Amino acid sequence: MKKISLVAFLGNYGREYENTRHNVAWLFEKSLSFSGKLNWQSKFKGQFCKIDRSLLVGENQLKDDLIGESVYFLKPETYMNLSGESIIALMQFFKIKADEVLVVHDELELPCGTVSLKWSGGLGGHNGLRSTKDNLGTADFWRLRFGIGRPDHKDIAGYVLSNFTSDEKIILSQIFPQTEKLMNDLFAKNPDNLLNSWKKKNLAPST
Repeated sequence: MKKISLVAFLGNYGREYENTRHNVAWLFEKSLSFSGKLNWQSKFKGQFCKIDRSLLVGENQLKDDLIGESVYFLKPETYMNLSGESIIALMQFFKIKADEVLVVHDELELPCGTVSLKWSGGLGGHNGLRSTKDNLGTADFWRLRFGIGRPDHKDIAGYVLSNFTSDEKIILSQIFPQTEKLMNDLFAKNPDNLLNSWKKKNLAPST
């Protein structure tokens, strides 16, 4: 069965980038119900930790068969455009294949509040994805995309490196718990089975 063994949360290291749109993956990691229990270590040009797969699946999932299987979390500290260097270093050390990797990142082409699970495909001009593809030698890895919307001006770099608005922060606080439930399923099931239902899912409450 296909499985996710490495989750790479893309972002930029440094307090000035902490709450920016480009760091939505790191904000999501902090929101996870078990985030405070993670034992992060400095290695592989970033911060990584190891978790037992059985602790990550949902309450209704069968856990016995998953006990003893490790899942790795990684936050590259190379800055976004060199993220792949950190990812490939961990992969090589723990012998993880590209199709076992889930990259969590921001997505300009989706509105804020929309979450998307994607397999392979284009990079959408995302420097973190480009670095990952270059270092892995393939685009065949999983992506969990958080929509941040496209601005109505041409300063894309300034936009992704600016902070979320107060309204956007409220939306994120509402969609992060729902996305954690998807993560539970990803750790327990073949991710192929989740592609259709999570292709583009608007989780923001209707007003």
